[in-house]
Amino acid sequence: MRYFISFAYNGKNFHGFQSQPDAASVQETLEQALSTLFREKIAIVGAGRTDTGVHAKQMYAHFDTELELESDYWSHKLNSFLPPSIVVYRIFSVHLDAHARFDATSRTYEYYIHTFKDAFIAEGSWYHSLPLDVEKMNEACTILFEYLDFECFSKVHTDVNTFNCKISEAHWKQSGNQLIFTITADRFLRNMVRAIVGTMVNIGLGKIEVAELRTIIESKDRSKAGFSVPAHGLYLVNVAYPYIEERK
Repeated sequence: MRYFISFAYNGKNFHGFQSQPDAASVQETLEQALSTLFREKIAIVGAGRTDTGVHAKQMYAHFDTELELESDYWSHKLNSFLPPSIVVYRIFSVHLDAHARFDATSRTYEYYIHTFKDAFIAEGSWYHSLPLDVEKMNEACTILFEYLDFECFSKVHTDVNTFNCKISEAHWKQSGNQLIFTITADRFLRNMVRAIVGTMVNIGLGKIEVAELRTIIESKDRSKAGFSVPAHGLYLVNVAYPYIEERK
């Protein structure tokens, strides 16, 4: 049988989601816990990859086993095998062809910035004290909808066949001393969101004019775009599937 697992994690102590040699990853930690609990080797396929230090408020992965797991008991039990930085919400059966990565129709990220020094949110939000023009940053967001090719925001030397991404949502919201950038697309390139945020911050600072964003995107040149903001302020918050209605 094939199962989906719905979970979240604090990425601070992980070198991203995907397993890699000699570095702690979310995937490896989950696979070890699942294999121990079910007493068989379990391999999972995630909905996507997050970079070192990036968090996920909602993530999905699938795995196969002959065991029947239709009970909240298993998610509760699995949590006891996991560190505090990973929480499993649910394990549920799906059809045998269901795929956590390829079936996802969209992914949503949020980036958090705080503009006044705050010791209690510093580990999960980027502190930026200089004033930002949020109106201009939101104006720049509308330009993103005009394009599909976002090579200028992609990490160089990445192994992808296309740089095309269809962005369906992008906006900034300010609440007191906190700024939240939300972006939704069918797929994302490596480092894409952090590069977009860095470019938007430069627009908010007046270093780049709003109209220049078109030139940057059309250049397809990473060096023309803005800096990459720190990873600890970035969260994957939603992965959408045609057969899953809930958020967790």
